[in-house]
Amino acid sequence: MSNTDFERAERLSRKRARMLAAVAIIFIAQQGAFMAEPDAVVRTVDHVKVGAWVILSAVILAALITGGMWIYPRRIRDLANDESTRANRDRALRLGFVTAMVSCLILYVLSAATDVGTREAIHIIATVGLATALLRFAFLERQDQRGA
Repeated sequence: MSNTDFERAERLSRKRARMLAAVAIIFIAQQGAFMAEPDAVVRTVDHVKVGAWVILSAVILAALITGGMWIYPRRIRDLANDESTRANRDRALRLGFVTAMVSCLILYVLSAATDVGTREAIHIIATVGLATALLRFAFLERQDQRGA
């Protein structure tokens, strides 16, 4: 490994921390489009909207699980995904899981009083879990970089 690899990995880590926060904001803001319109009428644009949410959710989940940065050489990714980053990612994923489970319990209780559809419940649970994990990971990475 050369110094250049270390420098690239460091820049990549800093960029990742900023991008995680930006993606989290975009992901959360995107949810307004889902909650703004009732599901009474199903149009082609609604299928595209749901498809976009599914794809973005899958990419976010894959990035959280693997550390992302797939376009960079493996040696750079390995340097950027150091022990601290892996620990931060694990902490973020645990929090995302816990918030998803709490969402399940809340929706279960709410379903006794209101009509919560299956798709809406799945959407809420996945969004809460992913957004929480993404924001936590971004926060922990930024915190580590400030301390470094």
